[in-house]
Amino acid sequence: MRWGFFHSGRFSQQYRERFGELPSATLRHWLRPAPDVAGALQYGGPVTLSLPPGEFDAYLFDCDGTIADSMPLHFLAWQETLAEWGCELSEELFYAWGGRTVPDVISDLNTARGLAMPVAAVAARHMELYEKMLPRLAAVPDVLEHIETAHGRIPFAVVSGSTRASVTASLTALGLLDRFDTMVCAGDYARPKPAPDPFLLAAERLNVDPARCLVFEDADNGIRSAQAAGMAWVHVPAPGRR
Repeated sequence: MRWGFFHSGRFSQQYRERFGELPSATLRHWLRPAPDVAGALQYGGPVTLSLPPGEFDAYLFDCDGTIADSMPLHFLAWQETLAEWGCELSEELFYAWGGRTVPDVISDLNTARGLAMPVAAVAARHMELYEKMLPRLAAVPDVLEHIETAHGRIPFAVVSGSTRASVTASLTALGLLDRFDTMVCAGDYARPKPAPDPFLLAAERLNVDPARCLVFEDADNGIRSAQAAGMAWVHVPAPGRR
């Protein structure tokens, strides 16, 4: 079932038939009919994301929920994937994962639910479903504004807990892949967010002092990671709070 291509008039009924409940207001809003213009922003109106004072030598961006407004799509892909292995997933639990890697999440679910889901197969199925939804993916407008304004003046890095394949797919769909000088993804570091390792590795690759980096993050774990790395940060609000 291709969740990314639902029409709003049928979405709630189809979602309830699949999962036995109505989607949240956030999901109903996000998965309304796609705009006519490919890649158009889903959340209209000018929004300015205020940055902390000072000059910075590099911008480090989380991907999902920060550059890409992808979290509702990832939730649907994960919910359908896990349902195929008899594992239920709530929105609350999904959003609590922020910054964690796929192997860690599946391992925790297996332990908590008494399951034996294979990490590679589950991750591949999630990616298959997520890629089908990419035509609906949009950038976060206020973050995109800063990317376009600062691109070419200072180096950029993407620092994500997602796989390189997932991050690459999202940025390619948004036409933003070539904006970034390096990507730090799951598997590149020993300790994920909230440990400082991912952001410190990005600063090292860019040859920039961590104290001169500004981090864009939507998740608490990511902000804690930036703080632990000694970096300034800006919080990217969730869609309902923009």
